[in-house]
Amino acid sequence: MDGTPAGIPATLPPLGDLQAAFRGQGYVTGEALGTALRLVVALGRPLLLEGPAGVGKTEAAKALAGVLGARLIRLQCYEGLDASAALYEWNYARQLLHLRAAEVRGERVSDEDLYAERFLLPRPLLQAIREDAAPVLLIDEVDRADEAFEAFLLELLSEWQVTVPELGTLTARSRPHVLLTSNRSRELSDALRRRCLYHWVDYPTRAQELEIVRTRLPGIDGALAQQVTDAVHTLRALPLGKPPGVAETLDWAAALVALHRGALDAAAVADTLGAVLKLREDQLLAAPTLKGLATPG
Repeated sequence: MDGTPAGIPATLPPLGDLQAAFRGQGYVTGEALGTALRLVVALGRPLLLEGPAGVGKTEAAKALAGVLGARLIRLQCYEGLDASAALYEWNYARQLLHLRAAEVRGERVSDEDLYAERFLLPRPLLQAIREDAAPVLLIDEVDRADEAFEAFLLELLSEWQVTVPELGTLTARSRPHVLLTSNRSRELSDALRRRCLYHWVDYPTRAQELEIVRTRLPGIDGALAQQVTDAVHTLRALPLGKPPGVAETLDWAAALVALHRGALDAAAVADTLGAVLKLREDQLLAAPTLKGLATPG
């Protein structure tokens, strides 16, 4: 486990080729985000992606792993997440069996033997630093975790090591490519931000979102894809409780294709509205707008 992490070579292709590689993974990225992802690899620095829910922050990590041919390790954050759930746990059942077997043989078990690595259950953070080849580590929705867990991350993000009291300090074999995402449900600390590169991921432009729909649903009718994209952008201009993200755009388009709808008419909107608006209040608020957008049946 000891040793210095391997250096991070700038192995990604030029930006234009990189964007094409991401499209090959079904992910459409602009130049700014493509550059930010390149720097994750070139500089070996974590990247903090902030933006509204559903704009593709998590998908960026999946696409990067696909382009690099690296393992994706995901830590989904939530309120109450602690170090043991994110880093490691001991296999108590196996330790107990070991103790009972030793008692049968009349042997004594030392603490060093009982807390050996074979009894360790690695969780995402420990898995990431034990990989021989650098993985992509996604720390998803870090804003959902509390300040104590955020402080715990600082050692990993600055020193690329973690401390297991029974085993000591474990240093990364190969430095992970780390992406953190945040929906800004709370403000993150300055200490965490200083350790990261930063990029704001906003809703895509109409042209970008249309390309996303066509990339992810290659069989969709071009006119229908344009209608869905235009409708979603119109909906985002309304004071909705939960504006639709890119994921909802794709769900809506996929639902229309699955139901063999060739146009976004009133019947198609009524049948598929739950794919794009997930609050009853939003559906009622948007009803007049959607009625105006729907093509005559």
